[in-house]
Amino acid sequence: MNCTAAVKVMLKKTVLDPQGAAIGGGLRSMGFDAVTDVRVGKSMEVTLAGVTSMEEAARLIDEMCRKLLANPVIEEYTFEVFEAGGSEGECDCTGGTRPAAAAGGARKGASEA
Repeated sequence: MNCTAAVKVMLKKTVLDPQGAAIGGGLRSMGFDAVTDVRVGKSMEVTLAGVTSMEEAARLIDEMCRKLLANPVIEEYTFEVFEAGGSEGECDCTGGTRPAAAAGGARKGASEA
């Protein structure tokens, strides 16, 4: 089975985001007074080949996030896994936690550490 994961990595809300603050200040100085906060993050697309299930793909992507794609001390991440045929599963994980299987198998949710 081939699948693709869309990974989103953001700084935790408790971590100062100077780049986001600078962008927010710039937007407000341009007259966009409704802007109250801007957070900057990373978006990645990872393609997997030869995985046996959506659960295996989610496990691999979660491991990649914990080991390299996100710094669990200051960042949290979410991802969605899409099978080549269009089937979708998702995982909402905060940095350093592992997803726990939810009802329905391929769908994932955050587990508490």
